[in-house]
Amino acid sequence: MPAHDTSDVLVVGSGIAGLAAALGAVREGSDVTLATKATRPEGASSWWAQGGIAVSRDDPEQFKRDILAASDDTADPDAVDVLVENANEAVEDVLFDTLDVEFDRVEPRSTATDERASTTPANLADLDYTREAAHSEDRILHVDAATGKHIHVPFLNYLDAHDGVEILDDTAALELIRHEGRVHGAMLEADDEVTPHYAGSVVLATGGIGELYPRTTNPDDATGDGIAMAALAGADVEDMEYVQFHPTACTVDKEVAFLVSEAVRGEGGLLRNGDGERFMPAYHEDAELAPRDVVARAVETEREATGEVTLDVSPVDFAEEFPGLAERCDDNGVDWETGIPVAPAEHFLCGGVSVDEFGRTTLDRLYAVGECSRTGVHGANRLASTSLLEGLVWGLRAGEDAAGESVEPIEAPDLLERDPDLPPKFARDKFHRLRRVMDEQLGVERDPEELNRAMAVLRRLKGEVDAYVRTRTSRSLYELRHASVTALLVARHAAENTESVGTHNLVREEPAEPSAD
Repeated sequence: MPAHDTSDVLVVGSGIAGLAAALGAVREGSDVTLATKATRPEGASSWWAQGGIAVSRDDPEQFKRDILAASDDTADPDAVDVLVENANEAVEDVLFDTLDVEFDRVEPRSTATDERASTTPANLADLDYTREAAHSEDRILHVDAATGKHIHVPFLNYLDAHDGVEILDDTAALELIRHEGRVHGAMLEADDEVTPHYAGSVVLATGGIGELYPRTTNPDDATGDGIAMAALAGADVEDMEYVQFHPTACTVDKEVAFLVSEAVRGEGGLLRNGDGERFMPAYHEDAELAPRDVVARAVETEREATGEVTLDVSPVDFAEEFPGLAERCDDNGVDWETGIPVAPAEHFLCGGVSVDEFGRTTLDRLYAVGECSRTGVHGANRLASTSLLEGLVWGLRAGEDAAGESVEPIEAPDLLERDPDLPPKFARDKFHRLRRVMDEQLGVERDPEELNRAMAVLRRLKGEVDAYVRTRTSRSLYELRHASVTALLVARHAAENTESVGTHNLVREEPAEPSAD
């Protein structure tokens, strides 16, 4: 830990939302500390984002309609307005003017023959826009199929070189410091030492919950830390049942090897079942470009019925259009010319810590941005390539709003370390139990009767972990605590929602036929 333990703004997390929050705050003159568990760029979900970042171009109203339609009309229209109305400006400001990200481009078009070019902002013209599921037009900026790392790395480097920002890597937030409805900082752990860090405002940008599931596209440390810390501190949490599964994660020996971008289907890739049949037209009029929840359920159904599903990339010039993905296939022994084996994998949490249009939670001086937050933009299902945009827009707004608050140190929580260390396999075994419940009862499809049983199991697990946390302090134990709290919230919200909508799909066993006797 550094010698000082205070800053104007403490940002927890180093994905695009956390980096944008740090940028927004430092632009306002704040002294910013950014604490992240990651020890390299790959530790943040943003680094793994493939498809790209959507923008409004010259038609924010159509963009809004697409977001609402993909959400099954459950997204908050006011929140969607914030996203689409700030999309172009935020992307131009940060990704072009500040970071100079080299997005894929096409040959310059003549404004005399292209009406759109005359109304699209200068930085957003002549770019190789692509289309993904549930988008009605090409509006997604990308760099090959590895957009996340081409944004994340220069963003991290830019802030690392900024005098007003200190980045603490391999540093975990264990618990918020709060008193009477206000957050004053967080307990940070680094090198097995726990120290209070006080701040005028705290911005949570801790990412998703992928580690709660056996198959996920998230990095290894996505344990729901920010959601759990906020919930335990008393902040409101909403829409936790809406867990999005990406339909095309490449599987090798039944394990997720890597994500196959939705852009591949946007360019013409086709889904085929184990019998070689293209099946998506039977499930939705938009076929492979249906909303993610629809495609994920269809893939799961066809895998169960025919044994496998593959993504046929023969209609696409795959090696030319997606050289990075072709290389990953080759590295993993996948013959993409005969079809890429795919399965749904946990990808994105649409709910989280409830926030307003500036990322403010229901606790004073606490903000949440990115995947750990619930802005209302996604509702029950997220439109493809809006996660980076949401993180960028809300991160900037939260960082700017969080600046200027005074630091008021108070007595920090006493995290005890008086009992012997836990067995090395303790956290691993508990995580295995938690993941089994989440996979079997809180996956792509859910049985209402099983949800109450899942809650009971997760409640017992949380009780066991809480008992150990009272007398022991370690990163792995607190990650397990955060995961158990977050898993229980997912189960509880799922059990309370009796309507199938978006990613929350309830199935009931058909009643048995009456006996002829």
